[in-house]
Amino acid sequence: MSVTHNAARQRYELPVAHGLAIVVYRQQGAARVFTHTEGPPEDEGKGLGALVVKAALEDTRKHGFKIVPACSFVVAYIRRHPEFDDSKL
Repeated sequence: MSVTHNAARQRYELPVAHGLAIVVYRQQGAARVFTHTEGPPEDEGKGLGALVVKAALEDTRKHGFKIVPACSFVVAYIRRHPEFDDSKL
């Protein structure tokens, strides 16, 4: 499974068995504000949301952007993985 960055739609996408798992962001200067995460209901509970969010946050960091979580799923992910918490920078 491979997460891709769809810059035109400002989101990261992961093809899954029943469609796409996505995390959507809004570019704000030097920050990416992550606003929404979703996946097909049939694929819930398989860790696919975490997989796409992790890839999105890693790519955001790789390109030097600040991470701003505005989606409850991304907020919860960052609580479990504080290495992505930019609120203290």
